[in-house]
Amino acid sequence: MSFNFDNQDILKNMYKGSFGIEKESLRVNTDGFLSHTPHPFGHNPHIDRDFCENQVEIVTDVFDSTSEVFNQLSELHNTVAKKLLSLETGSEILWLFSNPPYVKGESDIPIASFKGSLKGKEIYRKYLAEKYGKKKMLFSGIHFNFSFADKLLEYGFKESKMKSFADYKNNLYLELAKKMTKYSWLIVYLTAASPITDGSFFDDSAIGKDVVTPFSSARCSEIGYWNEFIPILNYDNLKSYVGSIRKYIADGLLKSASELYYPIRLKPLGANSIENLEKTGVNHIELRMLDLNPLSPVGIFKEDMDFLHMLILYLTSLKDESFSESEQICAIKNVKQAAKYDDENTFISFGGEKISVKSAALNVLCDMQKFFEKYNQNNALNIIDYQRNKITDKSKRYVEIIRKGYSKNYVESGIRLSIKYADRSD
Repeated sequence: MSFNFDNQDILKNMYKGSFGIEKESLRVNTDGFLSHTPHPFGHNPHIDRDFCENQVEIVTDVFDSTSEVFNQLSELHNTVAKKLLSLETGSEILWLFSNPPYVKGESDIPIASFKGSLKGKEIYRKYLAEKYGKKKMLFSGIHFNFSFADKLLEYGFKESKMKSFADYKNNLYLELAKKMTKYSWLIVYLTAASPITDGSFFDDSAIGKDVVTPFSSARCSEIGYWNEFIPILNYDNLKSYVGSIRKYIADGLLKSASELYYPIRLKPLGANSIENLEKTGVNHIELRMLDLNPLSPVGIFKEDMDFLHMLILYLTSLKDESFSESEQICAIKNVKQAAKYDDENTFISFGGEKISVKSAALNVLCDMQKFFEKYNQNNALNIIDYQRNKITDKSKRYVEIIRKGYSKNYVESGIRLSIKYADRSD
């Protein structure tokens, strides 16, 4: 299912949608070790914890533009960073890398503490710690949430000739989820920014030893945070999709739908549960493969957010394709391949051929350019050019800049830069 952008009503509304960001970052003391102080932000709907007590999750409101969500993300990030520096218990920083700083071992990682009716969240985190180990839980990143505007969906529904708007909307997002999963490798390749880690991530005794990994994104690579199996999902309809997740839970492979560590998730409005998804339908799509970018004071550049939007629009112009078990396995393998640093000698299976990640990315951007040229969307072309420049000019690739700038004294340099960002006056 796709949008027909030759329909002028659809074309006029193509950019309308809603955006939200969730950003994870570790609280670290100014010596580069994980903080062991309690979460200092109380019950703030915008500032919570993720796996660890010291892993801050900033959650924006939902906005109608990337500019608005970026502005609020910046405000929230700056508020958190400045407060951490002024804590009475001692200065802390909001760690700006996806990979952790110094880690003394598993016992150095405090699971998030919850009380009362939320105690189940703590119990669940203990389960994850036992199953996957705590260190991988320290990987932090950004989740990009998007939904189409109601008006755009209404015009698409009208053209689809379907009888049920709910079925139309669910099917549109299911097909988008298939396509986004197929193209997740592209997002990883273009936004990867976690090539370096401290040696203590691999060996408790190697604190202070910089490790330049063979990856551009460690967290999306083969050493990252993945399920012990590659999930195979049924995208035929929402009931089938939910059923395929439920089967993994029933078989004991997953504790809940939240344990589905997949690049793409479909989410309902309100409570994020599989029951609510089945009952109320899909409200938005979540892209989960974005590294924190230390080159941005707030962990992400607006240009990359804009590109994700353009990629979504481009994919909704494409016809639906199959997504067999072998194709789903291939899609996840492609993500792990795209997370490698050597883009010219790393190959993925895409479009029926084995091709280097670099060449495949250029091909997709070329196709995207043709699509937006057809509809005279010049702003979109500028957004695509920004991504293409990362590929054609190696020095503009995020991972290249980070490898050159932080391959020595990774943690010390990260501390200095985190403090610099927190001290910004804007």
